[in-house]
Amino acid sequence: MTHLTDQLATLLSTVRTPGDFCTAGTRAMPLPGLVVEGVGPIALPLLQVQADQLIAIAERAPFGRGEETLVDTEVRRTWQIAPERVRIDGRHWAQGLEAIVEQVRSGLGVTGTVVAELYKLLVYDQGSFFVSHRDTEKAPGMFATLVIALPSHHAGGDLLVRHQGRELRLGLQCPDPGEAAFAAFYADCTHEVLPVTAGCRLVLVYKLLRKGPGALPQPPSYLAETAGVASRLRQWSEGKRAADELAHASPDKLVYPLEHAYTPAELSFQALKGSDAAVAAVLVDAAAQAGCDLHVALMTVAESGSAEQTGYSQPRRWGRDRDGGDDENFEIGEIIDRSLLLSHWALPDGRAAGLGPIPFADTEISPADALQDLEPDEQYFQEATGNEGASFDRTYRRAALVLWPQHRRLAVLNQAGLAATLPWLDLLAGQWQAEGGQQGSALWAEAHELIGHMLTSWPRQAGYFQPQDNSKACQLLTLLARLQDAEHIKAMIPQVIAAGVHNKGENAALLAALGLLPASQAGELLAQVVQANAARGLGACADLLRQAVLAGLAARHLQAAASALVEALPGDPARPAPADYALRPQAVDAQAIADLMAALCCIDSGLADRAAAHLLAWPQTYGLDALLVPASRRWAATPRCTATPYQPEVFKAAPVQRLCAACRAHLEARLALALAPPGDWRRASALPCRCQHCDGLARFLDSPDQRIWRFKAAEAARKHVLSSLRDAGSDVDSVTDKTGSPHALVCTKNQASYERRVLQRQQDLEDLAGLGQAAAGGG
Repeated sequence: MTHLTDQLATLLSTVRTPGDFCTAGTRAMPLPGLVVEGVGPIALPLLQVQADQLIAIAERAPFGRGEETLVDTEVRRTWQIAPERVRIDGRHWAQGLEAIVEQVRSGLGVTGTVVAELYKLLVYDQGSFFVSHRDTEKAPGMFATLVIALPSHHAGGDLLVRHQGRELRLGLQCPDPGEAAFAAFYADCTHEVLPVTAGCRLVLVYKLLRKGPGALPQPPSYLAETAGVASRLRQWSEGKRAADELAHASPDKLVYPLEHAYTPAELSFQALKGSDAAVAAVLVDAAAQAGCDLHVALMTVAESGSAEQTGYSQPRRWGRDRDGGDDENFEIGEIIDRSLLLSHWALPDGRAAGLGPIPFADTEISPADALQDLEPDEQYFQEATGNEGASFDRTYRRAALVLWPQHRRLAVLNQAGLAATLPWLDLLAGQWQAEGGQQGSALWAEAHELIGHMLTSWPRQAGYFQPQDNSKACQLLTLLARLQDAEHIKAMIPQVIAAGVHNKGENAALLAALGLLPASQAGELLAQVVQANAARGLGACADLLRQAVLAGLAARHLQAAASALVEALPGDPARPAPADYALRPQAVDAQAIADLMAALCCIDSGLADRAAAHLLAWPQTYGLDALLVPASRRWAATPRCTATPYQPEVFKAAPVQRLCAACRAHLEARLALALAPPGDWRRASALPCRCQHCDGLARFLDSPDQRIWRFKAAEAARKHVLSSLRDAGSDVDSVTDKTGSPHALVCTKNQASYERRVLQRQQDLEDLAGLGQAAAGGG
């Protein structure tokens, strides 16, 4: 069976006539020296005072009806100035006009020489318009009309051009005064000018003439081709609605590479040339009939891999571009990495599509072999270095027409990833709220569908490869809460939060989303998150449980989560860590212990007792100084506590008091020890090495009188002595004296251990006082 991509290419291959019934664009060009008889030189952009002067010497523009020429402001309300009263000076303007005519000739698909003759100057003031009409032949050889809008400040006045059921709407406005906007259309096309709503519009109208014998050019007709393409696209679109395997196998989008080269800056339907313009014209109509979206985009294929070096060269990076040839010293080997992206999107009406980069697949290219003979725009070879062989990088760029069924728009957008879908969803949520926030509205349904696609393709990462900042999960949870999408909240929490690596930053958004669900269901989902993450993220789960208590979730709904958290408490520090990095527990901190006990005391006193006993049973895992004493500061809400103080009831709970009692005994025992500075300069000398160099260091450390020791030796010996000194943990500072050769290691004894004990005593006194105040009710 012929694939859809090849079928589309076959249908479009019959579109041979280049051009379209209308072509338009803008062109940077010097402004003309415009002189009007009776007014003089005209400044551009047009000033209102000169617009008034032009209107004063102009006449009402007539229109033709049969053999008659009439003036009727109900049909045409504008002002005209005859060409003999208009002079346009400047060699550069003539060159610019010639370039516009050539672009128009190509856009309309006309062969031979085309000449532009000025027909009239039109002034559209506020309220001016021209109802739908068709131009009459105004000179032998005339086949089309060219309109050039000169720079002016105005609103409205759009030009509508129609032919065989198609319509183009052209603003013909240039925000840059150094540009001219133009449009040209065949004479038998109907067209109209919508009312100018503000300012004044100044237009040069030219007759387009083809000189020489033969029939005059006619607008191309692609009715048969359009019908065939529309029929096939309609089958594709309807087939993608099905849930069967065939629908799944068909491509999500179609990418039709164009023949001509276009820069990203000029990429638009209006800039397409020759056969590209003809194919685009067919697809614009066919896509509209088949319910498909159509864009023009820049297709970029980037490849890299291994290369074979076939000749000798000096070590360097070799390259080529569009103007150079392949380097003769290398051959392409195996392609290792390949990416295919679409970017720089534009719509048929000239507007930007607001889409970012979207990947595409080889199976979506029409025809399937369209890229086989493509020459790379850039190609570089890297010569082999060290253990790495030669390599290459190359890039292909080509404009392409891209289609997808309108009902699959969100599925295609989702291919761009969360960087594209999250902002789009945020926009939908804002629009939905602005229109009243009705559940089930069209905007809500669109957001709901997009979320479904996002959850289906959510990146499944865990452990070492999981980003530490789960901001994207937070964003989606927040948007789900804004949209009140309970269905997807229930789907996301087990699929994403429980399946990934949960961190504390998600908790507020998670609880806000759970708040939209019944309490029992919220408790079940919260338990799933804790069960999946407690072993490796105790702190995040303890904070989640504490915030759930503060949010008002009943203890019975939090029982399962609390039990899972207690069961996951780490114990013996000598137990081997899991081989799977994703299952290794994160380091426990004092905040986690404080949150854990605060939550458990409010949920289940029995679980809180079990947790307190576990913490005290493994002092190497839950050190008093490292964890329990700092946690007690938070429970006691002492002034040194930087976290939000806990409720007094937490400190008074028996399990917390048990832990605080252990902390109090530990502090009192240490405070009972004598504290005095060293009586001499003797320092700890239990060195791990007894070589001759370290023996000298040991004698220095054991000396009660010697405070400074200089060890002059080669660098290797100095480093060895310094390593022994650090391993011993002695109270000694060291610096290298680089005067002379060899350099000297200068060791100076200090009182760091005593100073640490002084600071520790101050901290112990504060902690003991804080525990006492809390016990007395002053916390």
